[in-house]
Amino acid sequence: MEPENGIFSSDPLPLVLAAYLFMTVVMGALWAVQRKTRNAAIGDVGWCFGLILVVLWYATQASGGFARIFLPVMLVTLYAGRLGLHILFNRVIGKEEDARYRRLREEWGESESAKMLAYFLLQALAVAAFSLPFLVLMWNPRPPSALVELIGLMIWGVAVAGEARADRQLAHFRADPRNEGRVCREGLWKYSRHPNYFFEWLHWCSYVVMTLGAPGWVFTWIGPIGMGLALLKLTGIPRTEAQALSTRGEEYKAYQATTNAFFPWFPQRRPDAPANS
Repeated sequence: MEPENGIFSSDPLPLVLAAYLFMTVVMGALWAVQRKTRNAAIGDVGWCFGLILVVLWYATQASGGFARIFLPVMLVTLYAGRLGLHILFNRVIGKEEDARYRRLREEWGESESAKMLAYFLLQALAVAAFSLPFLVLMWNPRPPSALVELIGLMIWGVAVAGEARADRQLAHFRADPRNEGRVCREGLWKYSRHPNYFFEWLHWCSYVVMTLGAPGWVFTWIGPIGMGLALLKLTGIPRTEAQALSTRGEEYKAYQATTNAFFPWFPQRRPDAPANS
């Protein structure tokens, strides 16, 4: 990538490498913390706040264009700050480790410590990769009022608000002791089995729209492609649903039969349900 608007005084790719090295140290330290606390969700908190720190550091290396620099800093702080605090208070402080991580520890057996370290270091790489859309947004030579950017900001607002709402609805559902072992079908969870994942993915799509045609635009696709693969095929839906089936059994199978996994849509009638049900 070659700078076209003079915001960066040199090639920004070394900034990304430095960000990765910094996050390797951070994630290594958090891995050591989780060895004592036995709660690997601290790594997810580190991912969120690490992303904020990396983008803030990018901003200090910029040489001009306050409006262009301020926008990505604001967006990453609102997005990652909200998500990081949600995970911190709902899955870390005073909480038992998420069942998905407990399941991983059991699967890894004697190699659990080494594989958990590899997982945390992979999180460091992910921070560097997912910081690229914000770097491209800083680099964008168009004024912040460009139409595609305004459209992208609208998508961003819907996505971040939707993810926050889905998280609140699930937290409220789980806080009620009467819902122990039950499947949440309230609010957005009526239309998708994973609305939080859908809006997380949609959020990354917004940067592709905001920077359409800008220098380095291809790097913004790391967001929706990388997050889409992670959520749909790797650590997201597959592991979440495996855990849900093991704890909620037939009720979750019924939920799977009637409700889309990812994209929100109206629930369907179960294939074995009577026509007048």
